[in-house]
Amino acid sequence: MKLLYLGDVVGRAGRSAVAENLARWRQELELDFVIVNGENAANGFGITPKICDQLYEAGADVIVLGNHAWDAREIIPHIDGEKRLLRPLNLPTGTPGRGASVFEVPGGRRILILQVLGRIFMEPLDDPFAAAAEALKSHTLGGSVNAIFVDMHAEATSEKMAIGHYLDGRVSCVFGTHTHVPTVDHQILPGGTAYLSDVGMCGDYDSVIGMEKAEPVRRFTRKMPGARFAPASGEATACGIYLETDDKTGLATYLAPLRQGGRLSPAWPVTGSAPGIRA
Repeated sequence: MKLLYLGDVVGRAGRSAVAENLARWRQELELDFVIVNGENAANGFGITPKICDQLYEAGADVIVLGNHAWDAREIIPHIDGEKRLLRPLNLPTGTPGRGASVFEVPGGRRILILQVLGRIFMEPLDDPFAAAAEALKSHTLGGSVNAIFVDMHAEATSEKMAIGHYLDGRVSCVFGTHTHVPTVDHQILPGGTAYLSDVGMCGDYDSVIGMEKAEPVRRFTRKMPGARFAPASGEATACGIYLETDDKTGLATYLAPLRQGGRLSPAWPVTGSAPGIRA
């Protein structure tokens, strides 16, 4: 199975980068499935039903959210009826939507996708380790599903690394999001699970994590609230991670970063311009 995960889409710049390129990338990389993190797609905070439709039309199969899931309130009545939109699994019981679901992949294959929120420097939610383990009780990698994708939306790299090792051999991948800064620690863990601490964002990197620079800098230097944060509007760098898995075992066989456009150095998964990792 060939998968692509695109990190947090931030504002119009990030949406444009996805809309203008994803269909071509699907074809060039012969992708079977595309997952996009859309929690910052609506002016930097949350996502709307209209933007969900735009990302699906661009080529996303599933959209995952994060700690900004409910910032655009119109998504709340929408999420229960939209299977392709996932919020964090470890939110309290009774929260609208779902945090894990199985999706059909061309060729009669199936993939389980789940997202959990970290707790270090974030909200004190239910245990993400226990939530992920509970979700895996109903699905067997290489058995009931051909792949299992885990997004760890978290602040602390230590927490991300820990859940990667905790799930090693039981899932196809554990990819981190939330910090908007792409890391270069992509690897295949000893048990065969692909890991990356943070995918990065699809957004303008002439910014402070995707936001116009002036207000964040002013808050750090003056320690006083001011204007609302606004997404930076320059050319975006689209950051993602490409993964190939074995359909029989569900384990990772190859992964490499994708970075295109904007200010960051480019990386393309299958040309040698990105340092890919093979099992």
